[in-house]
Amino acid sequence: MITSDYSKTKITGGFWQKKQEMLRKTTVWAVYDRFKETGRFDAFRCDWKEGMPNKPHIFWDSDVAKWIEGAAYITRQKKDAKLEKIVDEVVDLIVKNQEPCGYFNTYYQTQEPENIFTNRDNHELYCAGHLIEAAVAYYEATGKRKFLDAMCRYADYIEKRFKIDRDTGFRTPGHEEIELALVKLYDCTGEKRYLELALFFLNERGVQNDSGDKLTNCFANQSHAPVREQTEAVGHAVRAGYLYCAMADVALRTGDEELKSACERIFDNIVNKKMYITGGVGSSAACEAYTVDYDLPNVISYTETCAAISVALFAMRMLKFDADSKYSDAIERIIYNGFLSSVSLDGKAFFYENPLEIIPYMHTRDRDVSHVSIHLPRQERSEVFLCSCCPPNIVRFIPSIANMLYTYDDDTVYVHQFMQSTTQIDRNGESFVIEQKTSYPQNGKVKITVKGADTRLAVRIPFWCDSDEYQTVKGYQYFDVKDNQTIELDFKMKVQLVEARPEAVFDCGRYAVMRGPVVYCMEAVDNTEYLRDIRIDSHAKFRTGKNAELGVPTLTVKAYRRDANENAPLYSPKHDSFRVFDAVLIPYYAFANRGASAMQVWHLVK
Repeated sequence: MITSDYSKTKITGGFWQKKQEMLRKTTVWAVYDRFKETGRFDAFRCDWKEGMPNKPHIFWDSDVAKWIEGAAYITRQKKDAKLEKIVDEVVDLIVKNQEPCGYFNTYYQTQEPENIFTNRDNHELYCAGHLIEAAVAYYEATGKRKFLDAMCRYADYIEKRFKIDRDTGFRTPGHEEIELALVKLYDCTGEKRYLELALFFLNERGVQNDSGDKLTNCFANQSHAPVREQTEAVGHAVRAGYLYCAMADVALRTGDEELKSACERIFDNIVNKKMYITGGVGSSAACEAYTVDYDLPNVISYTETCAAISVALFAMRMLKFDADSKYSDAIERIIYNGFLSSVSLDGKAFFYENPLEIIPYMHTRDRDVSHVSIHLPRQERSEVFLCSCCPPNIVRFIPSIANMLYTYDDDTVYVHQFMQSTTQIDRNGESFVIEQKTSYPQNGKVKITVKGADTRLAVRIPFWCDSDEYQTVKGYQYFDVKDNQTIELDFKMKVQLVEARPEAVFDCGRYAVMRGPVVYCMEAVDNTEYLRDIRIDSHAKFRTGKNAELGVPTLTVKAYRRDANENAPLYSPKHDSFRVFDAVLIPYYAFANRGASAMQVWHLVK
């Protein structure tokens, strides 16, 4: 069986170490400050009364729980007494206010104690799941059991109410999350009942009416069919992603081939028919959802940050079944594009949605009507949202990204991503180290050294690499490496124009620009307005450079635009009069860091 041990992997330099340092010094505190001032941390006092400010919301527990999980990953890398003190204070409040039966929820205990476990859509089990994940992470980082023991009591109570007594108002959570959290709790404690409870929730979903009432849209929460019979990604994209993670987790631990097959079908549907070139998923603002195949609009793309994270987590789980680069390629597409765009370059502000095109006038087009006709993603990042699930998800994802790097089995170590790092492999009674040196994604040069043993290495050859020098099996090149031997690879990062399938109608006749794993975009701040009128010269050579203000690489290329004539009629016969200029592109992850600006990923070509 393929396994991994993230705790023994460390990012030692390069691109992701800088991101982790930014998060440790800035982002975790920026999110904490906003959550503190909005009352999310104080809600754990469970003393809110009518008339007091900052009324607790049904999902606030999950916001703080994800922040705690991120703090745990940070302190696991480098002890941080200040972070630990904050977490310990929250844990003390949880234990103090936890009901004798084990139940804990800051909203229901202060506002609707009589309605516990009656409303499927009110996120109780979702919040419980994130608290469980946080408790496991904090125990593994610090060895402190107080939080973990409290969440075990909570999980026991959930088991009693849902599985044993079956006296709740719904059968499965409306927002999945607790299923995968219970698997983590099983892995941490060895208590098989938690794995069985995760399986119970999976088995109950879609079998009959989960809520006891008529469901208006059972596709929205993936209750349209039993999980083993599901064939495509449907409904709310984050709920879906967390469900698929749990399905993969349980299948891996139980050997359930039907669950595994369902995961494979669903994953293929996502990456082949429902994923943006940036790795974003969930194209519709209606229910933040997956829609029909190839529905990938750019201006109204929803592509929630948490949804991209959920697919990366799902893909990482699938790699434990099979070293297939379709999973690790998807992770790479997400982490360098549709996920990374979610946080500002200074680490202080965030996108909930990550659009692939911004046309500024559309944000004011409905000023003279009484309602907004379509939902448009924000043009600039915010420090906090009413629904602030994404910022703390970023806080927990970046410091744990080393989990995406390596897996291993009895004879092979699999290298899935390229980051300067070291990892210790303990296998078959021996211990050895893999050291990776690289400036990726600045360039494609990678050095991998094995120290302490002979082993077989399987190294992913990226999907964008067109070199014929590699002999791959499911996208991996295999090497037999001796102790202290170094293998060197150089993935040539040529700039590529990329087209979409014709079914993706919004992209027909347009091309995206990629260099290595990074998608590039144009902004009006570099190229003036009317980006959709610009035509890239398909025969011109792209020149690399750097934007000093943003500190990111740039691409410059010969391009054309029509001459603007203020006296021209609205419509006129076609003409071929173009003005030549140098178009500038920046990494997609860096857009919207210089104020609101037109932006696009898909371009005309001449």
